[in-house]
Amino acid sequence: MGLLARGGHAPVLIPAVVGFSFITIGSLVDPLMGLAPGCGIFLLMISAFFANFWRDPDRPIPRDEGVIVSSADGHVMFARREKATGRRPSATETEDIQSDEHTGDWHPESCEEPLSFSTEQRFEAVEKGDESESDVWRVAVFMSPLDVHVNRAPIAGTLTQMEHRVGKGRKRGPFLAAYRKESEYNERVRSLFVDDAGLVVEVTQISGALARTIIPWVSEGTELRRGQRYGMIRLGSRVDIRVPAAQFSVEVVSAEDGNSTYPKGEFVKAGTSILFKPI
Repeated sequence: MGLLARGGHAPVLIPAVVGFSFITIGSLVDPLMGLAPGCGIFLLMISAFFANFWRDPDRPIPRDEGVIVSSADGHVMFARREKATGRRPSATETEDIQSDEHTGDWHPESCEEPLSFSTEQRFEAVEKGDESESDVWRVAVFMSPLDVHVNRAPIAGTLTQMEHRVGKGRKRGPFLAAYRKESEYNERVRSLFVDDAGLVVEVTQISGALARTIIPWVSEGTELRRGQRYGMIRLGSRVDIRVPAAQFSVEVVSAEDGNSTYPKGEFVKAGTSILFKPI
């Protein structure tokens, strides 16, 4: 694909054409007290901003066997080992439901097979010494408005499930800033990628304070290559990737690691940067 992502041509070309028109009119006809060239320059600046936002460069995809690449461009907020402590209740489950004003309703038991990610689960950090085979690694990547916002498949496999959830308490939202840890319950789209060996990788695209539109480009059942584009989030946002902790090691530095070389966390690129390697 390259150059501009889907849907980006109109926002870039329209203000550019109108901007050049204003500048031409101001130069050859009447500057209208400087308003025509001023408006033209402003529109060209808007076009440049959208061109930067909708850019979609081609990327070299790693060929290493078994690795999992980043689904998003941005800085790594945290890389955390977690365990499931609950799941979304089914329509028939009405007892023992735990309600939270910020995160919604939860059943206190996780999925029978937590690593299947068959529904959205509640996770909490694992204390050192309490690790188990059903733990997951979660890497959260913060995408600023200046980063590439096209998301890519972390593994080669089939997109088996794509689930949209709104934030708690509003028709759409709430929209906390994506760099806050609590933003994981903003409006979001949770996708499951399954490879031929049965490995399941969960990727959640999370809207931010500015990003209000998560755009999928493929549907459930689509087979994807590692690093293939599958959607984007408009403006600032966040993407979380979860994998089985017993099978993989984390290969990136997060902002929580206190590494002075990466005070904001390591910067990763979708489709190119390796987040996890098989143990």
